[in-house]
Amino acid sequence: MKKLFFIFLFLPLLSCEEVVEVELEQSAPRLVIEASLLWTKEEENDTQYIRLTTTAPYFEEEVPPAEGALVSVFGPDGREYSFEESDPGIYINDEISPSAEGVFELLVIYNDQEYRATEEFVQTPGIEEVVQLNDRGFSGDETEFRLFYTDPAGEENFYLFRFFHDDLVLQIYDDEFTDGNRTFAFFSEEDIEPGDKVGFEIQGISQRFYEYLFILRSQSGTAGGPFQTQPTIVRGNIVNTTNPENYAFGYFRLSETDFLTYTVE
Repeated sequence: MKKLFFIFLFLPLLSCEEVVEVELEQSAPRLVIEASLLWTKEEENDTQYIRLTTTAPYFEEEVPPAEGALVSVFGPDGREYSFEESDPGIYINDEISPSAEGVFELLVIYNDQEYRATEEFVQTPGIEEVVQLNDRGFSGDETEFRLFYTDPAGEENFYLFRFFHDDLVLQIYDDEFTDGNRTFAFFSEEDIEPGDKVGFEIQGISQRFYEYLFILRSQSGTAGGPFQTQPTIVRGNIVNTTNPENYAFGYFRLSETDFLTYTVE
C-alpha cells in the first residue's frame, strides 16, 4: 500500500509538465467605429478624429486598424465634411463646426458595406470652480475634489465627467434631481501629492449615449468577476444599411466640452 501511495503522489507533478492548448471559436471580424466629435467650449476649430478598427481574436495583443474606408459627416444643412486618413485607421477633419440646431449624420463605407448613424450636437455648462477637501474617505487618507457647474433649468440634461490623474476616471450623470441648480461632481484620490496636476472635464451628452454608457458600466461590474459572461452584446447607434446582420460596434456623437487643469494644494 505504501508503494501505491508513493506512485500516486507524484502523478500530479508529472502532469503539470503538459501544455494545454485552448482552441476558441473565432467569429468574423466586425468594424468598430469610435466617432466622438468634441468641441472645446467657446471654440469652433477643433480638429476632429474618427478611429476605425476591427475586432480581433481574444489572445491578439494588437487591434487591427480599418484602413481605406470612406468617412464623411453631413451637417444639418446637408454640407459634407470628408475625413481623410492621416494614419492607419485614423480619419481627421479640421473644418467641421458644431451646430446646436439639427441632426448630423455619419457615413462610413468599408469593405463595400455602408454604415450610418445620426446624432445631435449637445452643449454643456462650463466648469465654475474646483474645491479640494483633504483627509476624506473612511481612513482619512483620500483627497476629494468637487467640480462645480450650474445645470440649465427646464430641460433634461445628461453629462459625462472625466478626471485625469494617473488613470482616467469616468462618471455619468443625469439632472433628474438637480434641474436648474448649481451642483457638483466629485472625485476622490488616495495616491496624490501637493503640486500634482490633475484635469477635470465635463461633456454634455445625449440621453441615448447616456443609456449606452449606463449599460456598458452595468455589464463591466464586478458581480461575476472579470471573466463573467456578458448578458448581451452592447450595440451603439451605428447601423449597417447594406447588411444589418453585419453590424458594427461603437458610437457616433457630438458634444461640447469644458476642461480645467488644477494644481493640488
